[in-house]
Amino acid sequence: MIVTYNWLKEFVECDLSTQELGDLLTMLGLEVEGVREVGGGLDQVVVAVVEERRKHPNADKLSLCKVNNGRDILDIVCGAQNFTAGDKVALAQIGAVLPGDFKIKRSKIRGEESCGMLCSERELGLSAESEGIMILPSDLPLGVPLFDALGLKDTIFEIGLTPNRADCLSVIGVAREIAAKLGKRITYPGHAVVESGEPVTQKATVIVEDPELCPRYTARFISGCSIGPSPAWLVRRLEAVGMRSINNVVDVTNYVLMEYGHPLHAFDADLLENSTIVVRRATDGEVFTTLDGQQRTLTAGDLTIRDGARSVALAGIMGGENSEIRDTTTNILLESAYFNPSAIRRTAKRLGLHTESSHRFERGADVAIVTRALDRAAALLAELAGGTVAAGIIDVYPTPVSHRTIRFRVDRCNALLGVELSANEMKALFHHLEFTTVTVEPGIIDVTVPTFRVDLEREIDLVEEVARLNGYDRIETTMPRARVFSDRPTKHQRMERRCRDLMVGQGFNEVITFSFMAPGALDRMMLGPEDGRRSVVALRNPLVDEQAVMRTTLLPGLLEAASRNLNYRSLDLRLFELRRVYLRVEGEQLPNEPLVLAGLMTGRRYPEGWNQEKHPLDFYDVKGVVETVLDAFSVSGASYSSDDTDVFYHPGKSCTVKCGDLILGSLGELHPDVQDNFGIDQPVFYFELNFERLLSAARAASAVVPPSRFPDTFRDIAILVADETPAADIVRCIDGLRIREIESAAVFDLYKGVHVPEGKKSIAVRVRYRSTEKTLSDDEVSPLHQKVVDSLVAKLGATIR
Repeated sequence: MIVTYNWLKEFVECDLSTQELGDLLTMLGLEVEGVREVGGGLDQVVVAVVEERRKHPNADKLSLCKVNNGRDILDIVCGAQNFTAGDKVALAQIGAVLPGDFKIKRSKIRGEESCGMLCSERELGLSAESEGIMILPSDLPLGVPLFDALGLKDTIFEIGLTPNRADCLSVIGVAREIAAKLGKRITYPGHAVVESGEPVTQKATVIVEDPELCPRYTARFISGCSIGPSPAWLVRRLEAVGMRSINNVVDVTNYVLMEYGHPLHAFDADLLENSTIVVRRATDGEVFTTLDGQQRTLTAGDLTIRDGARSVALAGIMGGENSEIRDTTTNILLESAYFNPSAIRRTAKRLGLHTESSHRFERGADVAIVTRALDRAAALLAELAGGTVAAGIIDVYPTPVSHRTIRFRVDRCNALLGVELSANEMKALFHHLEFTTVTVEPGIIDVTVPTFRVDLEREIDLVEEVARLNGYDRIETTMPRARVFSDRPTKHQRMERRCRDLMVGQGFNEVITFSFMAPGALDRMMLGPEDGRRSVVALRNPLVDEQAVMRTTLLPGLLEAASRNLNYRSLDLRLFELRRVYLRVEGEQLPNEPLVLAGLMTGRRYPEGWNQEKHPLDFYDVKGVVETVLDAFSVSGASYSSDDTDVFYHPGKSCTVKCGDLILGSLGELHPDVQDNFGIDQPVFYFELNFERLLSAARAASAVVPPSRFPDTFRDIAILVADETPAADIVRCIDGLRIREIESAAVFDLYKGVHVPEGKKSIAVRVRYRSTEKTLSDDEVSPLHQKVVDSLVAKLGATIR
């Protein structure tokens, strides 16, 4: 928002310096982002009179002038043609610096000396364009600085407003804030309208078919207008706030827009069918040409202003080319209305059409100021365009908006702000803002907010108003109390950190994927219709369709990350993620959110190198990662079962991880079809562990067994067992004997083929014996080993080879 100091002073008495006013506005929450002095530093540009003008002897388009500045007669060379001897002009004397850092010096032009320059409005920064030098009123005294003589010295403030302060999108709105802070009353501009002729209802008709989107619509009829240029004061005032002068009618609507902050629109009444205005929604696919000459395709959600046959304006945004003010316009229908902010915002955003009008309507205009702005504009049109205002006003306002009343507690305000203001002091601040107050009981006030403050809805909003008006600088500075305490991480946090460190130590990189996924990701995982992970939590407002539901597994995110990396030729990947998934609970509003550790491996076992063989990863690599995690968490008794694994795993190359009856997770190679669905053409190995179950299965402390100082001895056993017998059953059978001297048992060989019967496999187990008390002899080891052999034969049906 741009305002000028002189314009502000028309509404509020103010003798503050430019710096003081800028600081005051900023402390009120209206941050001053820029300040520009108009006429500052231009005191060397003075009023002068052309005593003589004659043709330049060496140039056809130049003139030699004798110019009197009140003290001296100066020779000036000038190229303008719009002046004669006797005209008073703006003379930039030697040493003057014009806008654009253009310094005036004594010079020779085509052989003739020039001791200054006669200036145009553009050269002085008063206008964007000018056709010649500036011709001044004849009664101005000579030698006086031009900007002082014309009263043009001013200061322009550029204010950065937050979207909630729609009331300050006007000069009056900013002046109202200054008056409230200084404890003064604002002087509103006069808007008395001289009416004559037939009633306005005989000149025009207004029908509002959609009062929801247009709660109020008012209009006046002005006849006999003469379209022409605006007076200089109006042109300069509009240009000072960044608006271009068009003609006297359009300039008046823009002037009132900047003054009151309420947009208006002037229609050529003779171009309106049946002199009728109808406010209703557009039809889908309707094409409308706006004032900028662009064709816009409208939808049923767009509000339009129509005459008896067609659309003539996009409500609250821009008028139509078919009803604009032309040089031949004589009769004007002047509109002042209030439109629903959300509707204006939707249409403006969809069409990419941002105007001064839409900027104000979409933030919330003042419904109560509609007629005041209309009367102000009508009075100016009668004065500047010579129009006659028809008697009366059309005001379609079926459901008047009531003022908002907010209950306010004085003690609560003082507690929040850290001040000690009385109820009367706070009421005085509210009165300065033009609020009305009623004391309900001691310390409790009902505050009625005027309609121009659409941003005030709650008690805390009024607390902010007290802080602003009383002054942020009057709130005492207090130091916060510092407390020293030990912020030790919980066991859960320690284990999370340990788990991440462990995965990184195994060569994995942590990834963070979105908590959302596409519903189709579960189809690509080949999950069955009865799978509980298909019961997803859907988002009400997803950013994109590919992230429409909360994830129920980490696998899709990891596969998509792997696919992107593989496309960039990063072929050896180890990725992991420790994050939550979201599982719907029947009958519950909120989902279950377990923490899951998931990892993905693909490519080679070792990095490429001259001394490394190119071994690809296999099932036992991912199993080794899981075993390392289980060991780190001191999970004992873990078992691996190939029964009932997830459908996204490769059949026969996956298993479930259990601890007793508790399922901790799963691991294995992914199904080739799943890999194809995610665009991956090399084997991928995956594991996932439920972190909460992992913690519940973890032992509080690991038992430390001191090493024996005596040597060990080992015996090997080669047995034939059924093909479906897991090797882990053999180890568990040996451990189940609980022989104290058995230190370990491990499978070291597996054979199928020649000399092994069909449906059988040969497994070799090494059993290590050691005592903590003495060196074991063969005679002591042999009966123990025989006991192990007998147990394998009896319990597993093994045959000794």
